Amino acid sequence: MNAPRLHRPSTLRGRLALLALAIAAILIAVPIATFNLVLHGQLGHQIEQQLRTRATAVASTVTAHADGTITVRQTPNDAVADRIGWIYQGTTNIERPHATAALQRAADSMAGAGRRYENVAGSRLFALPLNHSGHQVGTVVTQVSLESYNFTTRTVLAGSVTLALLLPACVYWLARMIVGRALRPVTAMSASAAQHSEDGITKRFSTHSRPAELAEVGGHLDTLLEKQAAVLRHEKQLTAELSHELRTPLARICAETEWLTAHPRSNAEQQASHQAIADAAERMRQICRTLLTEARSGTVGPGRCQAREVLEALAQRARSEHPDAPPITVHGAAVTVGVPAPLLERILTPLLDNARRYATTQVTLEYTAGENGVEITVADDGPGVSHAVSSQIFEPGYRADPQDGHDGAGLGLALSRRLARAVDGDLTLDTTTTGARFMIRLPAK
Repeated sequence: MNAPRLHRPSTLRGRLALLALAIAAILIAVPIATFNLVLHGQLGHQIEQQLRTRATAVASTVTAHADGTITVRQTPNDAVADRIGWIYQGTTNIERPHATAALQRAADSMAGAGRRYENVAGSRLFALPLNHSGHQVGTVVTQVSLESYNFTTRTVLAGSVTLALLLPACVYWLARMIVGRALRPVTAMSASAAQHSEDGITKRFSTHSRPAELAEVGGHLDTLLEKQAAVLRHEKQLTAELSHELRTPLARICAETEWLTAHPRSNAEQQASHQAIADAAERMRQICRTLLTEARSGTVGPGRCQAREVLEALAQRARSEHPDAPPITVHGAAVTVGVPAPLLERILTPLLDNARRYATTQVTLEYTAGENGVEITVADDGPGVSHAVSSQIFEPGYRADPQDGHDGAGLGLALSRRLARAVDGDLTLDTTTTGARFMIRLPAK
């Protein structure tokens, strides 16, 4: 049969109280055991001293002769001597006290036997040899009742055991009470954490009016909450940006699919529509790969592309998708940009969408190589950006005029600037010209 296993308390208060109980038990048990051992030794020493004193007192009344005889002198203390000791000449008892048969037999056996001490019937006996000229001619045997000593020993032991049981119990109770009071701030923090889980991660534990240790824990928890909040914000931002960027190619796929199924089409029309769907799907794939790569590492992998090829491809796509929009012209000599083509496309697309939406007669793309890298300018001849909002247009979710008739989410410019800065570039607004003029600075290769 297996013995039952002892389980540790599940609460910190219970464990600390149990630890205090164990320490108290050890600290109490050792002194109490030592005290009882010392007391037992002291009482035994006192008994031996008393027996020796009595034996000496009896021996002082005895005279040993050369012929081996013993003479007992009569003294005023004979009555006392008769009660405490035996006198033997050789092994013959010549004086004895009133004693039980067991004590008498023990005393007789100790006469001339060489044994010094013996415990019999609740008494302790001591034998003192009587010598003459180096030879033992007699023995004095004395006895002391052990009843009072045993009573003292038992009383002290019972009291010590009671104290050894009560003190740890009191220590355990006090430890639980003290630890419980000490852990109240922890309980409050736990309740606060539960409240945080219901209210989201906007609240913080704070370190005000807390013990130093808990203030440190609260600070670390607040740091973790800040990091978690940052991760969630980044996740929301990535989700919003993916939604924003995928909206146009997805709309193109839906439109082409609807167009294909609406009426019978010729083979050439079907092939053109299929190609448009494939191109839109490829754009979606590149968008996802570019944004997810940047989101995972915070940087964009190495790469390079020809500025004219990317800008011409964007202009051509815009013309095919929006034939009624103002024309887009591209100007510049051959320049190599130190970023991958999909990334350059992601940076430029929101700017071109805005330029096409607000332009009156034309949109211009210009690119030049300078000492600080490649500068690409996206300009239109529309109403431009007012000075009042020029400092806010790059904030995620900001729209200068929510009632302007388009369904943008205000994420395009913020995304373009973030991607440009991810490759050590930048995106700025030139407020000194008419219309809107955005300047992109990127590294050159």
